Amino acid sequence: MTLNSGMPPTSQQYIERLMALRSPAQQARYERSFKPDKGEVFIGVRMGDVFRLSKEFVDLPLGEIEKLLDSPVHEVRAGGVKIMAYQASGAKTPDGVRRELCQLYLRRHDRINDWDLVDLGAWDVVGRYLFDQPRDVLNDLARSKNWWERRTAVLATLFFIRRDDLDDSFRLAGVLVDDEHDLVLKAVGGVLREAGKRDRPRLIAFLDKHAATMPRVALRYAIEHLDPEQRAQYLGLRKAEQQG
Repeated sequence: MTLNSGMPPTSQQYIERLMALRSPAQQARYERSFKPDKGEVFIGVRMGDVFRLSKEFVDLPLGEIEKLLDSPVHEVRAGGVKIMAYQASGAKTPDGVRRELCQLYLRRHDRINDWDLVDLGAWDVVGRYLFDQPRDVLNDLARSKNWWERRTAVLATLFFIRRDDLDDSFRLAGVLVDDEHDLVLKAVGGVLREAGKRDRPRLIAFLDKHAATMPRVALRYAIEHLDPEQRAQYLGLRKAEQQG
């Protein structure tokens, strides 16, 4: 999107357009679902509308995207991350721009601090750029005290899975398999499930090692696509460990 004057779009224009889409009913649904922390604001814009508007503003400059990330409004920040994802996944996006987008995501991870915000950008912004780069930053994220950074670490590897590169997915799943936070465990289980679609024997080997002790929420996600008998077997191992 560009203005009629030929000037690039601005964060203020994005916010004004977004505010026009708000709904009190949707705001109430968000507040019931997310149980926002102090300082978090929902204005009630459906994510489908956020995504459509973000696509219109796909040419938003990096500095203007960062202004969206600074907003206390959840949907504004979601729009900022979605614009980053659209830019990063563009077929003609230069590697230098992908690098800058990844750097912005990591530098402002304090504002990408809920599960849905992470899910909007982790694999397209972080994973896509790191695919053919050193990946040490994922180890740093996996050791973070912030659960949303640990969630990014494992979810970024979903992009690698699409390219049949599974090593980091299984490695980081192993690091985070006993994480204290439910939203990290769900991400671990989901990544294992997706990696298992590409390499079932490797998933089975992981489960043989961890299923008896890994938290049930991660286990249930990981075994979703296994045969009923296999699911029952691994859930049985978990139950036996608890009883023992």
